[in-house]
Amino acid sequence: MNFDDSYAYIPLLATAAFSVLLLVLLVIIRRRSTARVSFITFIATGLIFFSSIITAFSLLSGNTNGNAFIWHTIILFFALFLFLPYCLVLATFEPKKIDKLVPKSKNIELSQQASTPSDSTLQQQKELSEIDLSMLDISRDFMVHASDAYISDKGMTTFLEYINNTIKEQINADGAALFMIDDFEDVIAVKAFEGDFPPPYKLPSDMPHKPVRVATNFKFASFPLRDNIFGDIATLGKPELITKPEMDSRVYQNGPEEFLECGSYIIVPMKVMDVVIGLTAFARKKGSELFTEEDLKVAETLSDFAATTIKNVQTVADIIEQSEISKESEIASRVQESLKPAKLPSIQGLQLGAMWNPAKGVCGDYYDVIISRKDRISFIMSDIAGKGMTSIVIMTMIRAMLKLVVNTTQSAGKILTWINKGIANESFSLDHFGSLALLNYDPTTSTLNFATGGGTPVYYFDAEKNTCTLISENSEPIGVEKSSEYKDFVQNVKKGDIIITYTDGLVEALNESGQQYTKEPLLKLVVDNHNKPSKEIINLIKSDLKKFSGNVNQFDDETLLLIKIQ
Repeated sequence: MNFDDSYAYIPLLATAAFSVLLLVLLVIIRRRSTARVSFITFIATGLIFFSSIITAFSLLSGNTNGNAFIWHTIILFFALFLFLPYCLVLATFEPKKIDKLVPKSKNIELSQQASTPSDSTLQQQKELSEIDLSMLDISRDFMVHASDAYISDKGMTTFLEYINNTIKEQINADGAALFMIDDFEDVIAVKAFEGDFPPPYKLPSDMPHKPVRVATNFKFASFPLRDNIFGDIATLGKPELITKPEMDSRVYQNGPEEFLECGSYIIVPMKVMDVVIGLTAFARKKGSELFTEEDLKVAETLSDFAATTIKNVQTVADIIEQSEISKESEIASRVQESLKPAKLPSIQGLQLGAMWNPAKGVCGDYYDVIISRKDRISFIMSDIAGKGMTSIVIMTMIRAMLKLVVNTTQSAGKILTWINKGIANESFSLDHFGSLALLNYDPTTSTLNFATGGGTPVYYFDAEKNTCTLISENSEPIGVEKSSEYKDFVQNVKKGDIIITYTDGLVEALNESGQQYTKEPLLKLVVDNHNKPSKEIINLIKSDLKKFSGNVNQFDDETLLLIKIQ
């Protein structure tokens, strides 16, 4: 079914009209206080209205090149994105009734007078309702401040500090700390800290007992998930009210200084779907009024709000990060593909075969063939660690340097040493190193001079002996230590011999049982089919690898180069 684009403005104007109606209804709802309406709702609805109007008038004016619809779609996406954190919190949070700050005497009076409500009873019920609403206001503020976490480099830190200070003020604590669990390192670390918090853990023995030094130590502290009060409570997942720290074996008394004397504590695990993601901890100094059960309830409720909001921020941040990585990987993949030879050159006296099967995203494999002189043909096999544009930058640098220096009379080992110094001096390469094999073949003497950095292997098939042998050695990868020097190897070759080099993604390919392909079937195929052309051997290896892996997703680039002497 076909539609006439010239009438596309009609549904757009209808959308704008419904947006106006929705805005009017939202204003009425807000004024009558029949429900709480977030300002995010107004912003998102307004964006839809203005986008629909602008796009409709753009079409009416004759602009039908598609740009108007592109911008309309982008604005609609942004409007829906504004709804996401708000809706996620409303969908996942379970409200709790808050009895905070209502004295027990008032609760008793409410119970006694329930049958005959008086003016004072109604007033007390109103106060209780206002307290419940104040908690909802705080939860709304958490959601509002959560949006800052997406638009600033320090947004998450600022957001956690806001949560920490808000709960501290609500329960009148002297000090507060917010912890997050690091699953990779199996620790719980302080992410926000405020006020006077006598540490309930043992301070380092060499630390001066000065308020500034103690607070700094606490602010940047991390603890294992056992053998300390924070780790133990996080592991158990149950909130704690501690009013007699001297009788609690988990609390360490650092005294005798007054500011180190322990008072009372509230420590609450932040949980989402019964999974602890962090802790909130609060302290009152010795001599201050002790925390109460009502204070604990408030801290629990607000910590529940906080946990849900933090988890939603982390989820959305992960989605955004994955989206950005996908875009970066797509660009980097194109660059990576452009760096490899468009096709293998035809070289007299040699048969070449290559396999390059990149994984989704960029894993950094690169191979090349450079004919520099009559007495030198250079073969390169490289695997750069990491993913993304930084890996591509290092790959490009290696390729550029090789293009410049392989034409010299220097040996393969000397060339790798030069390249390593150039890469290791760059600060961005600290987390991105490379494994590289450089093979210089001299057709005039039938000799192969080669060197390897890292673990890229070089195998030699001897046609006379019908054996396949590893002739390279593992060494320091390229880009790790600028003082590294690389050893030269020389191998004499003859007609029928084959040189094999590959990256680890090939032999580490997995099947559905989680087993690796390994080098044995690869080398066996070369030995069994050494009389066949290199390209045919490559095709046999591809077929065997595909049969082995089945439907298992590939996680690393798979690259192979065969050099057969004729």
